Amino acid sequence: MAQVSAMGKSISDPAVSEVSVSAPVAGRCEVRGALTFASARRAYDAGVKAFGASTDEAIEVDCGAVHAADSAGLAVLLAWLAWAHKKGRRLTFVNLPQAIIAVARISEVEGLLAQPSAPAHEPTH
Repeated sequence: MAQVSAMGKSISDPAVSEVSVSAPVAGRCEVRGALTFASARRAYDAGVKAFGASTDEAIEVDCGAVHAADSAGLAVLLAWLAWAHKKGRRLTFVNLPQAIIAVARISEVEGLLAQPSAPAHEPTH
């Protein structure tokens, strides 16, 4: 029996499992595909690989081409922010899917997505 996502689609369905993160160019990269339970691990790994290959201290992550998202997608974005913080980088998300914004609001973490992550070497107050 196939596993089914919260959206009622098979987890093996490319609509909820395919994801890619472009290499940053001029401090900007693009996430394409799904940020879902089915793609979360691949999304995290692809993002860390793309961000790690960049020499940019600040990277804008455009999520406008994300066509499916759930709470696991939010977890990926938060994990990327944690990675960036540890590496002394800043990530800013733009064009977030409404599904991620809604889950972030309910989870009371919307503010974390609305501002760039501060590098670890900067003092926080």
